[in-house]
Amino acid sequence: MKRILFLTNYASPYRVRFFDELGKSAQVTVLYSDRRGTLSHRDEKWFEEGEGGFRGVQLSGAIGKGRRTLCLSVLRWLKRDYDAIIVAGYSSPTAILAMLWMRLMGIPFYMEIDGGLIRESSGLRYRIKRFLVRLPSGWLTTGKYPTHFLTHYGADPKRIAEYPFSSLFAGDILPETPSQAEKQALREKLGIPEKRMILAVGQFIYRKGFDVLLRGAKDMPADVGIYIVGGEADERYTKLRQELGLENVHFWGFRPRQELAELYMAADVFCLPTREDIWGLVVNEAMAFGLPVVTTEQCVAGLELVENGVNGYLVPIEDPDALAESLNKVLSSDMEAMGRASLQKIQGYTIEKMAEAHLAIVQEKE
Repeated sequence: MKRILFLTNYASPYRVRFFDELGKSAQVTVLYSDRRGTLSHRDEKWFEEGEGGFRGVQLSGAIGKGRRTLCLSVLRWLKRDYDAIIVAGYSSPTAILAMLWMRLMGIPFYMEIDGGLIRESSGLRYRIKRFLVRLPSGWLTTGKYPTHFLTHYGADPKRIAEYPFSSLFAGDILPETPSQAEKQALREKLGIPEKRMILAVGQFIYRKGFDVLLRGAKDMPADVGIYIVGGEADERYTKLRQELGLENVHFWGFRPRQELAELYMAADVFCLPTREDIWGLVVNEAMAFGLPVVTTEQCVAGLELVENGVNGYLVPIEDPDALAESLNKVLSSDMEAMGRASLQKIQGYTIEKMAEAHLAIVQEKE
């Protein structure tokens, strides 16, 4: 059985599920550099313990916290004889230390990125990023856009392997789109009075672009409810909603997975108005519930999974008019056909297939 070592920041739910699945076919050890208590932006209910299919290790001796955490203790783990060592990301101090050490000691390793968007950067910033990206002996990435990101910064395209990125098991994907009668019944159960429903899921942070959605909402029919779920809206959002007179916009806080599943099934269309997401797993989740998706050209999941006019639309960032136009276009189209297209596309993006791809990559190394 292959022995695989991962280095990542913290135990996000989708990664825990993936590690459990991969652990059915390999001996998996996962090193965490960050502690839950330092992640003030995450609700404690967001985390999952997993099924025990892998060994999780909280690195000791942490200096700093969050993305600035440096764990010197990582070095002693990098001397072990693993079939593959995979470093998730490249920008945390612990990841940088680990990569530099392995490069110095001649230990082969992979860099894995969930996504990536090329940004305009200064000469120094570009050179630093290029230096870090070129350290590994191989790269794992989630599709053509992240692959382009890596090659832009100097990765060898011949040593890049792609895998389907997901937070979903195959059993999480609906066999067919819910009917309008089923959606209506769910909306009544959940206390949603509007005729149509747009769902958005995420934290109330600037990057997610929910203020853009609010500005676009003024151009949408009053009988279309817009439900933003996943965090607590601060005064900036509540004040903007009041200023625009948006009585059909609703802020709902964090919901556990089962309640969130009902909201996905009740909705007609999913919207992620993000200013930037290097992936955006909520897009996968919405598609698994048979939803058309409207997101931006700076969402990598959208770029990889959404086809204009087929299962949704991609719009420019910071453009509330284009966002509203595309949402209205979906609501007036054959939403069930768009939903079926989403379901068909997302079949290839499951945790099982993600684990299979990783195992194949490690075996191929032989």
